[in-house]
Amino acid sequence: MIRTLVTGATGTLGTALRPRLTAAGHTVRAASRSPPQEPEGNLNWVELDLTDGTGLESALENTDVVIHTATAPQGDTAAVDVEGTKRLLEVAETAGVENFLYPSIVGIDEIPFPYYEQKVSGEIEVEESDIPTTIVRATQFHTFIAELLDSVAKLPLWPLPTNVQIQPIDVGEVADVIVDYAMLTASGRTDPIGGPNILSIGELAQVYRNTRGLRRPIIRVPIPGKTMAAFRTGRATCPEQKIGTVTWEERLAERYASGANDTPAHAKSPT
Repeated sequence: MIRTLVTGATGTLGTALRPRLTAAGHTVRAASRSPPQEPEGNLNWVELDLTDGTGLESALENTDVVIHTATAPQGDTAAVDVEGTKRLLEVAETAGVENFLYPSIVGIDEIPFPYYEQKVSGEIEVEESDIPTTIVRATQFHTFIAELLDSVAKLPLWPLPTNVQIQPIDVGEVADVIVDYAMLTASGRTDPIGGPNILSIGELAQVYRNTRGLRRPIIRVPIPGKTMAAFRTGRATCPEQKIGTVTWEERLAERYASGANDTPAHAKSPT
């Protein structure tokens, strides 16, 4: 069995990875700053804080593969995605980890957005380390786009940058690809993975609105600047790598199947 540590194991990607890794025969150690009090299944949960290094040595003991999904897009990104990644790499090298797998985001080196710039720094730390590494870039998750639209759903008007181009992908399909790379041999920088369709925010919002049975008007709000210009020109997409098969319509139909006008509990807090 491959002994695999998953950081950020309670997040969106970490949650999708856990059962898939177990099914693939991995012995999974799930790490989080706040592990569940009553964990499900046979996972070995450990407390790990990348910002101060608490729990690093014990978490990495007897570990073959690290899948580093922990990130802080709305928090102290530098402390987690850069300095925390550096700390994790240093201890992983000492522990003899054979493959350090770093999930990342399509377009981060072409979009001048502060969080993305920190993710680029994280990638550099990974690639320049002495550990065999794998970097897998993916486009935005369906759940991320849905949560953004949840945040405007109750407004009388939906002000949105409607011509921004997005290629949403199912998090489970990203997790499947990552599990395939979570082997004892690292793969370096891999081809990016994206969803089956490239859609504008306006198109995504229209499908969302119809799925939930809403009638609120969508208003185009042009947002100036280099960041939004990069999104508008498709820098966050990978048209040649349409790996995903689950469509936006299919994911929304499943997400709101129990009631089109009710926001799911898991959409009310960040992952």
